[in-house]
Amino acid sequence: MANVKLSTAELELVTNIPVILTKNRIINAVQEIFGELSTAYQSCIEKTHGLPDNVKAISPKIYKGENYEGLPWVMLDYPRYFTRTDELAIRSYFWWGNYFSITLQVSGEFISQFAEGIVRLAKVQSDWQLMTHEDKWHHIISNSNSTPLQGVQAAQLLQMPFIKVVKTHPLQQWDMAPAFFTASFETLVKIVFG
Repeated sequence: MANVKLSTAELELVTNIPVILTKNRIINAVQEIFGELSTAYQSCIEKTHGLPDNVKAISPKIYKGENYEGLPWVMLDYPRYFTRTDELAIRSYFWWGNYFSITLQVSGEFISQFAEGIVRLAKVQSDWQLMTHEDKWHHIISNSNSTPLQGVQAAQLLQMPFIKVVKTHPLQQWDMAPAFFTASFETLVKIVFG
């Protein structure tokens, strides 16, 4: 039988029921925020003419997990269109202990379709980052794997296997998160897909 011992701090934590109940309430709150955002996002997407109908037809989806780099997360994808060769998604993301973020990810046919719009995005809002990590499913945003989108040219984007642009919002500004997501989403849709 394994002899797994807990430290004093771990024993204190494992017997502290309110900690887990609080964590569960926080995750449920994020899911509720994302549920409300999905309705607002759908309304915004319905008004745009820059997206194909088959992309618009796919419903939003909320996912959650317990272990991205050891920490809980919640994610809303909408629009969300994924095939073997083409991807288009806007991902609203909560990562415990780190940040809220919103990401636009495109590949395949959508790169040429939206590269110019992505360049325009940086001219409208300078706080977007271009992710430079070679793994498109890597969600950690740091100075070592991102660069300011401002100054990036469409010709550079057209050479990339995928484009992933992101903007973050601090967890400490929880009350402003819905406004952050709504404004960022509307800007993406208007500038990139408009």
